[in-house]
Amino acid sequence: MRAVVQRVSEAAVAVDGEEVGRIGAGLMVLVGVTHDDTPEQARRLADKLWTLRVLRDERSCSDVGAPLLVVSQFTLYGDARKGRRPTWNAAAPGPVAEPLYDAVCAHLASLGAKVERGVFGADMAVSLTNDGPVTILLEV
Repeated sequence: MRAVVQRVSEAAVAVDGEEVGRIGAGLMVLVGVTHDDTPEQARRLADKLWTLRVLRDERSCSDVGAPLLVVSQFTLYGDARKGRRPTWNAAAPGPVAEPLYDAVCAHLASLGAKVERGVFGADMAVSLTNDGPVTILLEV
């Protein structure tokens, strides 16, 4: 699993012009899934996100109760090394990726996180104000 994590002062996601998720200060997380990812990796990613010390004063979401906005992002597994058109071969198909994306969100919630979500597979409009800026790439 792969994630792009951004510390934000605010973030929102909309589908067809309707807002489906919004947070204030916290973490905006884009999650990508590849073919051989497992529920254990989803759990490890959630644990890492909950305790990642990238908020102000080296605090984590678990320290301050900061929310997370988690959005599925198959393009994190895009490969543009050859030619001008990326391939998406490394991205897991929906039936594999969606349950693992759901598992990340569910495990975060079980840890006590306030989790807002995008809509898996939808064409989403994501807006955010990156705070810092802080952007971290994670792979588990």
